[in-house]
Amino acid sequence: MAGMKEQQFTEEKPLLPEQRGQDTEMENCETLMPIGDWKEHDIETPYGMLHVVIRGAPKGNKPAILTYHDVGLNHKLCFNSFFHNEDMQEITKHFVVCHVDAPGQQIGASQMPQGYQYPTMDQLAGMLPSVVQHFGFKSIVGIGVGAGAYILAKFALIFPDLVEGLVLLNIDPNGKGWIDWATGKLSGLTSALPDTVLPHLFSQEELMNNTELVQSYRQQINNTINQVNLQLFWNMYNSRRDLEMNRSGTIINAKTLKCPVMLVVGDNAPAEEGVVECNSKLDPTNTTFLKMADSGGLPQLTQPGKLSEAFKYFLQGMGYMPSASMTRLARSRTASLTSGSSIESSRIRGFTHTDSNEGQPSTCARPPTLRPIASSAPSHTHPLACRQFL
Repeated sequence: MAGMKEQQFTEEKPLLPEQRGQDTEMENCETLMPIGDWKEHDIETPYGMLHVVIRGAPKGNKPAILTYHDVGLNHKLCFNSFFHNEDMQEITKHFVVCHVDAPGQQIGASQMPQGYQYPTMDQLAGMLPSVVQHFGFKSIVGIGVGAGAYILAKFALIFPDLVEGLVLLNIDPNGKGWIDWATGKLSGLTSALPDTVLPHLFSQEELMNNTELVQSYRQQINNTINQVNLQLFWNMYNSRRDLEMNRSGTIINAKTLKCPVMLVVGDNAPAEEGVVECNSKLDPTNTTFLKMADSGGLPQLTQPGKLSEAFKYFLQGMGYMPSASMTRLARSRTASLTSGSSIESSRIRGFTHTDSNEGQPSTCARPPTLRPIASSAPSHTHPLACRQFL
């Protein structure tokens, strides 16, 4: 296809591995990812060129795992730590993986010319079919964070047959009001762009403590992403409209996501309210809502192992990743699972366990570190509802 280039691409080590005490684990992970295994492409779409990075080739009828990052990040800053986690490596070796960078957000991107009109959020979603067609994907399982979660949800609403499942972190389905817009505009006039974006990414506690992760990302956002391009993406995200979806029965001709969805948000994350709102708009019979303790604003960075565990169960609920193929994960979790919590042939309907008398989430003997949140409507009980993610 015209405008496409292919290069060998090597992923760098995750940011701040020493902070999470995972030096050895991360080094072992990199041995699972051979040098030159990733390839970089620029793909022509109806709304301009799109930068993607891919590993592997379509495997039978399995979907591709396609990611989309948040505003202020790119695929490296958003997903490196997560995809280098050893548990995630065990999962992704069974799938082709495709990382999408929003226009102009990749490392080393050229500055957009003066007068360039950045694609709208709808148009960003409309660029993805070109990626699916280019690589011959039959379908995808999407993993999106923040703005990327919004884009993938929009894509699934427009092209439901191309999406088998979605993992949406920190999604806000609501458009910005005038007050929010004015507040953001004023903040942009008085603060450097990275400091304007950081409150969107991290919790107030993380920002107040100025954690090592926050310091690193302030520097990375400033040094690795073109600031003009970032401002364009930031402005467009803050001009988004409401996602037009509502739970069936709430309004006439309600439209919502048809595929299984796992919503994820951290404790006290800035997106918590938006994720709760999104949950109220989805079908409770195929929606899982996870609130992760001690994870801050970006759980994929601070709790990659626990998120990998949840993603494994999500895929198994869709009929992928049978226990026999989960060599390392199966071994490492044996001690925490009992025969009564077998996941074989079960379909994920939600991790929420609802008490039949009270209609409230029941209390597990040991509060799980990865906590479920009750849906606003009854949901099916998942066999691991009261299991702790170790």
